[in-house]
Amino acid sequence: MDSVNPGARLNRRQVVARLLEDRGNLAVVTGLGSSTYDVASCGDHDNNFYLWGAMGGAAMLGYGIATAQPARPVVVFTGDGEMVMGLGSLATIGLRPCVNLTLVVIDNGQFGETGQQTSHTGYGLSLVEIASTCGFDWCREITDMSAVESLLERIHTNEGMTFATVKVNTEELERVLPPRDGALISTRFRTSIGY
Repeated sequence: MDSVNPGARLNRRQVVARLLEDRGNLAVVTGLGSSTYDVASCGDHDNNFYLWGAMGGAAMLGYGIATAQPARPVVVFTGDGEMVMGLGSLATIGLRPCVNLTLVVIDNGQFGETGQQTSHTGYGLSLVEIASTCGFDWCREITDMSAVESLLERIHTNEGMTFATVKVNTEELERVLPPRDGALISTRFRTSIGY
């Protein structure tokens, strides 16, 4: 099977930085690897939960936080490889929906942490279609900054579950490492969100 031409692609750091501007009380969960570096590049924050070493678990962690704190907007930043690994989480979340969860898949069509092999989305798998089938209320593929603005508005509305695949370019960017101490991350996050 040949990989799909990715077409227009955004700069991942610009997208994440825009989505985290004026974040207010937003709780942020990051998946393994580049999505963590992208969020950390915007500055460390007590409301960031960096999920080191638990590939495939970001969506479910974000869902747990969203259901425990239904008035707080929660956004999960993860990659296409991790989201494919955790596809079952979309079905589980869809069975017991919440109104304050946004999943943002930073999709470069590659497995960035293992050597840039073509991922499922690089071969044409539509995570947006899967999320829609699983019951997410607002599902979009984002390919330009005007669509990023629509996603930003959606993150803070608490009007249903949101899923976006953001098509980004494949350039390798400098790793910006946040704290890696799991106890520190967990404790300060729980203290910050009052849980």
